[in-house]
Amino acid sequence: MAVKAVLFDLYNTIARFEPSREELQIRAAAEFGLDVTAEGIARGYHAADAYFAGRVSATPIRGMSPGEQGKFFSRYEQLILQGAGCEVDAATALRVWERIRREDYGMRLFDDVITSLDALRSGGMIVGVISNYDRAGSEIADDLGLTGHVDFVVTSREAGAQKPDPPIFEMALARSGTDASDTVLVGDQLESDVVGALNVGIRPVLMDRYGDHPGYDEHPRIEGLDELPSILAGM
Repeated sequence: MAVKAVLFDLYNTIARFEPSREELQIRAAAEFGLDVTAEGIARGYHAADAYFAGRVSATPIRGMSPGEQGKFFSRYEQLILQGAGCEVDAATALRVWERIRREDYGMRLFDDVITSLDALRSGGMIVGVISNYDRAGSEIADDLGLTGHVDFVVTSREAGAQKPDPPIFEMALARSGTDASDTVLVGDQLESDVVGALNVGIRPVLMDRYGDHPGYDEHPRIEGLDELPSILAGM
């Protein structure tokens, strides 16, 4: 069945932090006497992001008490630092995380995004973004320069649910006006993106920009958007 709509996850699929998350972690860790490398931090994020996706699928962050959020982000930061070879206690991990949150940082699109989105839309496809960010979709589109290059942005704030829960995907399908079987979701997280899409009948493509899943073959896997057209053609 031909693909009529393509939905994209936001973070680590079409956008990244600026400065990078590795830079932010290195800077904060140094203030606590922790010597880490970008490669180590990247390894840590692989484990931490899997923990994040699994945890918020059970209890969204906004549903946690302040104390629960503190424990959650403390553990998240511990996993990041463990990947870089640093074992810290929960209290120190939370202090590092809070230091990072005081940094002045934003997000920027990967270099391959705009041309790829425009090509899809020129080919007649509906293009949307689906994100767990707690902001209005129109604000995200404007801030990242996506306005005019996508048809819509759906967020957890608007849907009242986070990936992998069905309501946020169902809202995106309603916006696209397509059936789940005609729709593809491109995302970097196995739980929130791939499993979440499958749960509502959307076909997933795993975005693996950092090579975290080299042997993955359950569903199509790409490392950049230049690989996406051939995947869609094969569908």
